[in-house]
Amino acid sequence: MKIIVTGGAGFIGSALIRFLIRETDCEVCNLDKLTYAGNPESLKEVSDSERYRFEQLDICDTTGVVGLFNEIRPDAVMHLAAESHVDRSIDKPLEFVQTNVMGTANLLQCALAYWQVLPEERKKGFRFQHISTDEVYGSLGKEGLFEETTPYDPKSPYSASKAASDHLVRAWGHTFGLPVLLSNCSNNYGPYHFPEKLIPLVILNALDGKALPIYGKGDNIRDWLYVEDHARALWLINRKGVPGETYNIGGRNERTNLEVVQTICRILDELRPKTSGSYADQITFVADRPGHDRRYAINADKLRRELGWEPKEDFDSGIRHTVEWYLNNDWWWRPIRERKYAGERLGKGVK
Repeated sequence: MKIIVTGGAGFIGSALIRFLIRETDCEVCNLDKLTYAGNPESLKEVSDSERYRFEQLDICDTTGVVGLFNEIRPDAVMHLAAESHVDRSIDKPLEFVQTNVMGTANLLQCALAYWQVLPEERKKGFRFQHISTDEVYGSLGKEGLFEETTPYDPKSPYSASKAASDHLVRAWGHTFGLPVLLSNCSNNYGPYHFPEKLIPLVILNALDGKALPIYGKGDNIRDWLYVEDHARALWLINRKGVPGETYNIGGRNERTNLEVVQTICRILDELRPKTSGSYADQITFVADRPGHDRRYAINADKLRRELGWEPKEDFDSGIRHTVEWYLNNDWWWRPIRERKYAGERLGKGVK
């Protein structure tokens, strides 16, 4: 198979490409614009593979995308390219609309034109796979889980832009017959995660002796999914998923933000103890961000029942692997902290 992965230099995209090169015989073309969060170093271990290729390209560039489709002749597109940080969407919402909405629409139209002239057998096998988020469903109360049928209720510019892209993908499938697959995942974590997100930010701030900021009371709840489990799920959906269907992917690992930070501190206390005190002494509660969703939790029973997926990591094992990786791989994260993002507060409002 030949696969185009969009956003393959990002966190989830790079995990997917590493999996595909390591575990399959697919040829993979990584289409990535290389915004601030795109990092080719995340693909260092596969960059020498004859089955891996990188193209720096914006998904909004129609001419470039069409040319790449015609050159690669892919059997599938796995679409992960997106602006994805809620805090940044509060500061610069139109960038999220441009990439997540207009970029997805452009990619769909390019894929449709390519697919429509394929030989019949290749048309049947082609897949346009769109990777989305559970945040499109809005916020849960104390009880209940997000189902594939949960009505959309996005609350942030980020989740609204992803909801729009989901609707576009379904529309291209329904109206034009493009064989589309969708998935909505819970919060990912693991190696190579850009350090603006909670878990890597806390790990690196702790090591640097900085404050560990927690929004509000730290009682917002997220369902955590180890990124390599997500990559396996995406490949399974690509191979066995039914076109037109949506699959929720979640780890069933609900934790409050405060519990996540306290767990990281305990692991760091064990693996790299401070000369005095605990890393938990650095915890600081800060003003909550605007529109902060209370709780996310995914029901992934459909994925388990119909496609046979099971996560290999629970939160306790996954978070330990993650902390250990950051302790042992400062070659990857230190240049980011020094040149791109040093841990400053984001999401205070449009500037």
